[in-house]
Formats: sequence, structure tokens, C-alpha cells
Amino acid sequence: MKEEFDPFVAEWVSFAKNPSFNLVEKCFKFAQILEYPDLNVEEYIKKINMIGMSLKETLSDVKNPTYLISMLNEHLFENLGFSGDDNDYYNPKNNFLNEVIDKKVGLPITISILYAEIAKFVGLDLKIVGFPSHVLVKYNEEMILDPFYDGRLLDVDDLQEILDVNFGGEIEFQPEFLDEISSEQILIRLTRNLKNSYIQSFVYDKALRCVNMVLAIEPESSEEIRDKGILEERLLHPETALKYLNKYLEINPNAEDVDFILELIRSIKTRN
Repeated sequence: MKEEFDPFVAEWVSFAKNPSFNLVEKCFKFAQILEYPDLNVEEYIKKINMIGMSLKETLSDVKNPTYLISMLNEHLFENLGFSGDDNDYYNPKNNFLNEVIDKKVGLPITISILYAEIAKFVGLDLKIVGFPSHVLVKYNEEMILDPFYDGRLLDVDDLQEILDVNFGGEIEFQPEFLDEISSEQILIRLTRNLKNSYIQSFVYDKALRCVNMVLAIEPESSEEIRDKGILEERLLHPETALKYLNKYLEINPNAEDVDFILELIRSIKTRN
């Protein structure tokens, strides 16, 4: 669907799709556009480089990946004190890599991005895995690691337990849950996380910008079309809300939330 022009969203899309920038640079740009206009990206890249180089300097010449991962874990989590933020999980700041570096806490996705980046300094090529509800990293196919919980090694039972906690036992583990995800998919997931955090905090205008950022990359995403309609209604834009809610029903006529959406449409029409 054609979207009204937002220069911030346009800037974001041109940056997100530019192969000249790596994932970390794109994460800092994401923070700059949404919350931190004066963010000094070069300064934070230097901070990451310092973390990586200080790890490299502590290592022996051993190249065994198990040894390297154990040293990475010790450096990041024991020595430097990084950890997953269990106490304030939905704080929007946990989605911004600059905040993760400053406060040393974050979400599975942001801690995993930092973890995989620092691993490069010691020759480890870790892949970010789009596991449902909880981003992980892997080394080749044999080692699945959870940076949110200090880089612990996971087996299939651990993976099923994560699914059970987050989905109430309704989802069975599938091997494809451990597939690597692209930088673009990581950025979309980060944007959706932030949208949900803003909604939890009732910051609907910023949540809407997140929706528009995803729609600029995935214009037919039914989830974002629905959420745009809901957010436009909360921001008292009834005509735009109706347009997107009706579009959602066209795309997804058998959606589980169809009754809720129909009721919302009725209430908007009644009020207006």
C-alpha cells in the first residue's frame, strides 16, 4: 500500500538496504533515527573495537572454537558484566545497541548482535539465528549458544523449553528454527520488538513510526498493516485506521483476531 512520505523512514530504508554498511552500523543508524539524533556512531564503533581487541589480547594461540567461545563468554559476561535484561525486559532502550554498550544489558537480539560482532575479533564466524521469541547464535551447526544467558550452550531440550515458556507448550521444536537470518530480517525483527515495547509504554507515535519502517521494507506484511490500523485509531486518525484495518481483513479474512478487528471497525464508524 502506498504510504505517506516520512523523511525519517525514507532515510532508514536507504541505509538499511545499503550493502556498504554492516549490521552494527545499521543498528546505530536505527538508534539515531528513532531516539538518539546526536549519537556519535564512530565513538560506539571504537567502543566495540576496544572490547574486541581487549579480548584478542588475552588469548593464547589456541584456535579451538570451544576454547575461543569460552574465552568470549568469560570476557563479555564475567569480566565486562554484560547480561540479558530479565528485570526490565520490555524497556525500549534494550533495542538500541548504544544503550546495550553503555548499560551492559539488552534483549536476546541486541546481546546476540554484540556477541557475534565481538566474536569476529578472535576469528569466530557466529551466525545469528531467528529462533522464535528468542534470538540465538550458532557456530557451524553443532553449537547453539544463548548470549542472553551468558553464552550458554543449548541442546534440543533447552530449545524446547524456551518455546514452552514463550508459547505455552503449543509449538514443537523444528530444525528450521535454527536457520541463520539475514541482516534485513534482523533489522525487521528489531523494529518489531521496539514497536511492541513502545506499545507497552503507550508511546503510540513512535510505535507507528516502527510500523512504517517495516512496511517500507515489507509493504504487504499483514501484521504491520493490522498494527498500523490499530495505532492510527489510538492516535485519533479514524479514516487512515479504517483503511488499514479493512486492508488487513482483505489480506487475512480468517485471522484469529478477526472479531476484534471487526468490532474496532464498528466502534470507529459509530464514533465518527
